[in-house]
Amino acid sequence: MSPSQVENKRRSERVRLQIPIVVMTESLEHEPMEEETQTMVVNAHGGLLKLQMEVLAGQPIVLVNPVSGAEVAAKVVRVVNPPGGYTGVAFEFAEPSPHFWPVEFPPEDWVKAAS
Repeated sequence: MSPSQVENKRRSERVRLQIPIVVMTESLEHEPMEEETQTMVVNAHGGLLKLQMEVLAGQPIVLVNPVSGAEVAAKVVRVVNPPGGYTGVAFEFAEPSPHFWPVEFPPEDWVKAAS
């Protein structure tokens, strides 16, 4: 495997999935912040979502699925500002959580991540 392939290798397959999600965190002043948004891409270990509120890499967040009521702890891994007027936030679950997403036929490596 070339170095670029190693850098781009994911722990679990990505799935394009736009679902509503609520992101909860705290500001630098420890004020609670919450935003309703949507995912763009998900996997068993995290995903990518759109946010308007400002967050920093390493910042802890809680994701809430408003349909199921499920909550999961995560942290911000990367913040990107592509063209289009939104902030893309890559996040990682504290523990693999493939069942958090409503995916009927998850990729095989998601099943392994849940074990």
